[in-house]
Amino acid sequence: MFVIPAIILLVVMAIALARAFKGPTLYDRILAVNTFGTKTVLLIAIIDFLAGRPAFLDIAIVYALINFISVIGILRFFEFSSKTTIEEEP
Repeated sequence: MFVIPAIILLVVMAIALARAFKGPTLYDRILAVNTFGTKTVLLIAIIDFLAGRPAFLDIAIVYALINFISVIGILRFFEFSSKTTIEEEP
């Protein structure tokens, strides 16, 4: 029963990965990477249910936190780097 949602998640993850490589702007790419991370957490939860190992949920929660913090960090980095390059230009 949970094999079909796992396959659908893999398809959505492939689409998000394609969007990350071909995104027209930097923010589209970051959003696609964030979507890929979220879908990875859902896939880990489905694998946890299929395998019957509750330890995978802890891994999924840690992965979700790392995904969230890294996306915020990347956005902050590009926010501050774009401000400094604008101010440095004549």
